[in-house]
Amino acid sequence: QVDVVESGGGLVQPGRSLRLSCAASGSISGINAMGWYRQAPGKQRELVAAAFSTGSIEYADSVKGRFTISRDNAKNTVHLQMNSLKPEDTAVYYCGIWGPGYDYWGQGTQVTVSS
Repeated sequence: QVDVVESGGGLVQPGRSLRLSCAASGSISGINAMGWYRQAPGKQRELVAAAFSTGSIEYADSVKGRFTISRDNAKNTVHLQMNSLKPEDTAVYYCGIWGPGYDYWGQGTQVTVSS
């Protein structure tokens, strides 16, 4: 049994910041990557940021320079610092964990950017 729990979403004005956190618990081994996807109403789920066990990091072009992902391998946690938020960042954000033969997802946390 693996649990993935996100926190930190909410309503924020444009230009402000939010920090999302994700913690995984349970029997997990060989994690290749941890990261965040998001899905806005009427749109497909898209990758926001991912941190790989190799040390490499990937960001969507739309968030480069504004979002920062950080990962604690020892604690199986991953965070997403989101600065200079825009209305188009509004979406449900999902934390994901990927390894050989598996992927685990959280329930999602709503981020709404609106004045």
